[in-house]
Amino acid sequence: MSMKFIKRIPTADEIIEQIPLPNHIKVIKEARDNEIRHILEGKDKRFILIIGPCSADNEDSVCEYIGKLAQVQENVKDSILIIPRIYTNKPRTTGEGYKGMAHQPDPSKKPDLVEGIKAIRKMHLRALCEYYMPAADEMLYPENYTYLSDVLGYHAIGARSVENQQHRLAVSGVDTPVGMKNPTSGDLSVMLNSIIAAQQCHTFTYSGWEVETTGNPLTHAILRGAVDSNGKNLPNYHYEDLIRIAIDYEKLKLLNASIIVDTNHANSMKCYSEQPRIAREVLTSRKYDTLLKKMIKGLMIESYLKEGKQGIGENIYGKSITDACLGWESTEKLIYNIAENN
Repeated sequence: MSMKFIKRIPTADEIIEQIPLPNHIKVIKEARDNEIRHILEGKDKRFILIIGPCSADNEDSVCEYIGKLAQVQENVKDSILIIPRIYTNKPRTTGEGYKGMAHQPDPSKKPDLVEGIKAIRKMHLRALCEYYMPAADEMLYPENYTYLSDVLGYHAIGARSVENQQHRLAVSGVDTPVGMKNPTSGDLSVMLNSIIAAQQCHTFTYSGWEVETTGNPLTHAILRGAVDSNGKNLPNYHYEDLIRIAIDYEKLKLLNASIIVDTNHANSMKCYSEQPRIAREVLTSRKYDTLLKKMIKGLMIESYLKEGKQGIGENIYGKSITDACLGWESTEKLIYNIAENN
């Protein structure tokens, strides 16, 4: 067997016992979770904004960024609900490069998954305890969800994972909203089938157990654009794209049919500075059509303290080491613009 067993990974119960969620924060989180749920159920007309760094690589800079978001959230609370992005697992198309804080709590050092799991829980917990906004993370590895299940307010299933059976079944047992991205190919039927699967109950093996789930009625769609066989980006945020997917989605008669539009990735051709323009176009389309107004519940935006991206080892505080992000000044301006026009 070409696999070296290095050390046993602690169970979720062991990690949570070491790094517990305070009881008074549980109450705050439950209230916030209900707000997010009500938006996706159509009971609250506010707009969701899932925003933050491409990958969370440094606890201090991430929490400083979320502190700024918290101040803006207070000013736009009547029209926007902000969910900070704290993405601690980074998918890599070729398997090369930085795989996120869960792998490398220090990007300049070797992987250490035990310390990585502790580091991501501490960061999520600190952000929640200081700013009272449950964050979003990507469920890159379904079993890692258990280490953060009590602190997260939102999950995303990425474009490379959305067709995976284990991801779909695991989502069916998650209590919080989960957004399913369209795959990199752009085949929207894959995304819709994932939503159908995750809203059903299942029995399967998970983390060494036979488990049974009840289905997740808050599973929904995230549009992130696609790439064709020639490497050409195919955005799916234009009006024609949105109305087509909204009609197909509505025909399925799924629970809480909702769409989040990712303004970066293949939608922006990874040109981070295009995100404000894309956000404005989506908001215009949403105002124009009643079905889109009903179904488009929010945006996903990549943003950090400093604009652009850097290489590992450059050590520029608050600047992404993966995909390029908007800087804070542009972000703040964009959030207020969305609040005025959604």
